[in-house]
Amino acid sequence: MVQSLDRSQGRAGGVAIGSANNHGTYTGNRALQIEEPLIFEMGQAGRCGVDLPEPPKVKDRLNGVRRKGTIGLPGLSEPQVVQHFTRLSQKNYAIDMGVYPLGSCTMKHNPRINEKVARLPGIGDLHPLQPVSTVQGALELIDGLAHWLKTLTGMPAVAMSPAAGAHGEMCGMMAIAAALEAKGERATRKTVLAPESAHGTNPATAAALGFVVKPIPANDRGRVDLAALKAALGPDVAAIMLTNPNTCGLFESEIVEISKAVHEAGAYFYCDGANFNAIVGRVRPGDLGIDCMHINLHKTFSTPHGGGGPGAGPVVLSAALAPYAPYPWIVKDGDTWHIAEDGATVDGAPLGRLKAFHGQMGMFSRALAYIMSHGADGLKQVAEDAVLNANYVMAALKDVMSPAFEGPCMHEALFDDSFLKDTGVSTLDFAKAMIDEGYHPMTMYFPLVVHGAMLIEPTETVAKEDLDQFIGALRSLTAKAKTGTAADDFKAAPLYAPRRRLDETLAARKPILRWKPSNNPPGTDPLKQAAE
Repeated sequence: MVQSLDRSQGRAGGVAIGSANNHGTYTGNRALQIEEPLIFEMGQAGRCGVDLPEPPKVKDRLNGVRRKGTIGLPGLSEPQVVQHFTRLSQKNYAIDMGVYPLGSCTMKHNPRINEKVARLPGIGDLHPLQPVSTVQGALELIDGLAHWLKTLTGMPAVAMSPAAGAHGEMCGMMAIAAALEAKGERATRKTVLAPESAHGTNPATAAALGFVVKPIPANDRGRVDLAALKAALGPDVAAIMLTNPNTCGLFESEIVEISKAVHEAGAYFYCDGANFNAIVGRVRPGDLGIDCMHINLHKTFSTPHGGGGPGAGPVVLSAALAPYAPYPWIVKDGDTWHIAEDGATVDGAPLGRLKAFHGQMGMFSRALAYIMSHGADGLKQVAEDAVLNANYVMAALKDVMSPAFEGPCMHEALFDDSFLKDTGVSTLDFAKAMIDEGYHPMTMYFPLVVHGAMLIEPTETVAKEDLDQFIGALRSLTAKAKTGTAADDFKAAPLYAPRRRLDETLAARKPILRWKPSNNPPGTDPLKQAAE
């Protein structure tokens, strides 16, 4: 909750329920666009959707810190609670509603068969502390997914336990640190090279492990500057952390030479696998000389993203790093599956666990269902269609928008803001206008190496007619911006969203993080009162 909401619509304008407003409706509603107050504003003291028994008397063990006032929770009936959160959910954009063009995030459709598999008895109701003898099928499922990941990447080992992509980065870099320690080079090799277009978690992970991060610039083709990279290599370099395809949506065409140079310098090659969905089934990272790579199951293998998680970020490892994989490992002895808990060692000391248990079973079952339903040929088509859709968007927009780099892209199309020059319309204004057209904006201002970046990833799950409508909307907005007379309209957008544009500076500097009740008369704004 922030105090900088534009309150020009319904209750947001300080209009009490049941009074007139500037939309001409008594309620503040606009047909099926229901005006929704805060849940605290709806509550009535003493109202409750359930009857609870009086708690038994027990000895007070709060040592004098017992609460003196009321809890302050809103009192609502069950229908009010259901209606409130249902109406809020209808104000959210979702992958099940339409094109979700966030670049670098791969917001793809999650097949319902995956959800069904994850809820099957014996999978959905497992407990991580069950005896190993009772979870033989689950261990086989995890091993089956591990086999697919190793096969698709051309790597001999995989750590399944990392909880997400960033956690996987930590795992891979810890394995590199352990390998350096085993060779007696951990104290001297303290530098990690990272392209300037890298995901922010790359330098953060390296720094968290005590490495010094050195940025490597991009060339005018949007790829790593090979000469600059070779100049930075030396006996102090531990590893390079490189994303391929990179965050500009481009394949690193010199990746084999990069790998060779890194290894000749005695360093390791960490690949950020965030964009593996662009090459899965087409390219095996192990063949490129990569030592380790995390895989975002939600991006490449269609497990739920973000709030639909929790996530999973398995890490594939080369033969040089496989001995340093964290445990537990899943091994098979005859017909019986076991969990090995004393595997990875560095000079006799265990590398240890990364988390309490062996990964996220719900994500593993969803990913394996996705892989098996597609098969090897289907996964290859996934990558081909993702790249085809992105290039279709690029080809359809490059005459009116401004591609950041020449030539075809991979799974995402990157534009800069030069097409908006002298229009008075910023990248942010353009994105806000997309909301009025019914689209979640693309990723904006990232990667930082491109001024006013607009990064669009349609993924392989969008139909051509839906892409055509999306493209038409962007072309229409571009034409409107280039008239040079529409800047005020863009800066006022979105006009049709449940709430208007935030003053983001004020929201960051003076947020309202706690609702406070007030005795405001009807027609006043409780949020404003709370801020005061």
